[in-house]
Amino acid sequence: MSPTRHAAARALLSDPLTNKGTAFTAEERDEFGLHGLLPPHVGTLDSQIERRRKALEEKESDFQRYAFLRELQDSNEVLFHALVQSDLPRMLPLVYTPTVGEGCERFSEIWRRPRGLFLSYPNRDRISDILADPAYDRVKVIVVSDGERILGLGDQGAGGMGIPIGKLALYTACAGIHPSEVLPILLDLGTDNHARREDPLYVGWRAPRVRGQDYDDFVEAFVSAVDDRFPGVLLQWEDFAGKNAYDLLVRYRDRLLSFNDDIQGTAATAVGTLLAAIGRTGVPLTEQRVVLFGAGAAGSGVAEMLVQAMMADGLDEKAARARIWAVDRDGLILSDIPRLPQQQLKLARDPAEIEGWNVSGQNMISLQEVVANVHPTVLIGTSGQKAAFDERTIRTMAEKVERPVVFPLSNPISRAEAHPADILEWTEGKAIVGTGSPFGTAGVTQVNNVYIFPGVGLGALASGATAISDGMFMVAARRLGELSDASYDGLLPAVTELREVALEIAVAVAAQAQTEGLATAEPEALTRESIAASMWQARYA
Repeated sequence: MSPTRHAAARALLSDPLTNKGTAFTAEERDEFGLHGLLPPHVGTLDSQIERRRKALEEKESDFQRYAFLRELQDSNEVLFHALVQSDLPRMLPLVYTPTVGEGCERFSEIWRRPRGLFLSYPNRDRISDILADPAYDRVKVIVVSDGERILGLGDQGAGGMGIPIGKLALYTACAGIHPSEVLPILLDLGTDNHARREDPLYVGWRAPRVRGQDYDDFVEAFVSAVDDRFPGVLLQWEDFAGKNAYDLLVRYRDRLLSFNDDIQGTAATAVGTLLAAIGRTGVPLTEQRVVLFGAGAAGSGVAEMLVQAMMADGLDEKAARARIWAVDRDGLILSDIPRLPQQQLKLARDPAEIEGWNVSGQNMISLQEVVANVHPTVLIGTSGQKAAFDERTIRTMAEKVERPVVFPLSNPISRAEAHPADILEWTEGKAIVGTGSPFGTAGVTQVNNVYIFPGVGLGALASGATAISDGMFMVAARRLGELSDASYDGLLPAVTELREVALEIAVAVAAQAQTEGLATAEPEALTRESIAASMWQARYA
C-alpha cells in the first residue's frame, strides 16, 4: 500500500466526522486500507453504544463522565450523538447542565484536541482567514460566547467554550442539525478571573478583559467576517454579560439571523412553562402577580415577554407592567435608583407605589418584603444566588396563594435559589415547581432552554428566515405551553420527547416567519413533513 493510501486511511480514522471505529465493514476496510489499523472484530453502531455506555457508567463522577463524552465526541461524532440520543434523560445532564458548569471551570485541564474556533484578541486581524477553512463550508449554526457570564459561575474566560460545544450538541440531538453544520466559537478577549489567568494549565489568552471601544470593534470584525463567510447562518449569542448581551442583540439582530438564548430563549421557556402551570391553577395570565428575582439579561428578558403575553391576552402595557415586580441586588427596582441599566428602566416601580408598605426601611426593599406586600402568585429566580428563596419567603407566599408557582431557574445546582424538595415541604406540597437544573425531585419540571432554542433554530433555518422576531419566540412559548400533558407529573413533555418538541416548535416558528414576511423558503418547505425530513439521525453512512 502506498504512503499516500496509508496517510488517507489514518486521516479517515482521525476525523471524528468520518471515523466509524470497529463498525467499518470488511469491504470498507479493503477499500480504504484499514486492515491492521483496526482490531479484526466488525461491530455495529448498537454494539458500540453498549460498549461506550458501560465504560461511561464505570466512571466515578459526572465530571469524569462529561470528560469521557467530550473525548468520544472528538473521536467519533456519530457514535457520540447516537449514544446521547439513545438515552436523553441520562445524557443531557452530562452533556449540558448541570455538569457543563464544572466542565467550563475545568476546561483547560481536559482540553485534548481542537473543536470549534478560539478567536483571540491578538488574532483580531486574522478572523477572516481563520473562518476561511474549507472544513466549515457546510456550517449553518454558530453558537458564540465570550465566556464572561457562564451560567451562574461568572467569568470563565476560554473555559466558556464548553457552553457553545454543549449547546450545539443539543442542536444535533434535539433538532437534528448535522454535526458538520455546527460551529462553536469562543471570543477570547481575556478574563478578569484571576484564578483562571494564573492557572498554569489555562489555555486562553492571559490578559485582563478587553472592554469599551476595543471590545466593540473586535465583535464588529467578527460579525462582518461571519456575514461574509456564512450568508444565512444562524448565530446564537450565549452567556455574554448583561449589558453586552443586550447591546449585541439590539445591534445585530436585524443584520444577522441571530438571537440571544439567555434573553430570548430563557424568556420563551419560562413563559411557556408558566402558561402550562397556570393552565393547572385555573388563574388567567392577566390575573397573575409575578415577582422576578434577578433582573439581568435572563430576568429582564422574562419580564418583557410576560408583558407582551399579557398584552396579547387583553391588558394594555401599563396594566401588564403593573403585574410584575422585579428585585435585583439592590432590592425592589425603583425608578429613583440612580444609573439603572437600560434593561431595568421599564421594570422600575414608582416609589409612590410602596407608600404604606410594611418594610424595615426605604433604602432597599428586600425580596421577602416584596413577597409579603405583593402576595405574588408566581416567583421566578434568575439571580444565581444560592438559597435566596428561603423558608420564610416561601411560606409567606404560600399563606396567601392556593397554588404558588415557584421557578428557581439559576444554573448550575450550586446556584439555584432553592431546592425543589424544600419548596414542596414549605408549601405542604401545594407549589408548582420548575427548576433550571435537574434535581430528580418527583413532580418537578426542569425549565430548560433546550425545550425552545433547538426548535426556534430549526424553524428559522427551514423557513429561510431573514431575521428572528419576538413574534417567533412568542409562538414558540405558546406552543410549548400547549404541549403540556396532564399525564406527566411535570409541566412539560418528557425529555424523551425533545425531538418531537423541537419539531412542533419549528413548525410554529416557520409559520410565524411566513406570517411576518420573514420567510424566503417555498411554502412546501414549511410543512411538518418537510421539516421532519430535514432532521439528521445519528447513523453511519
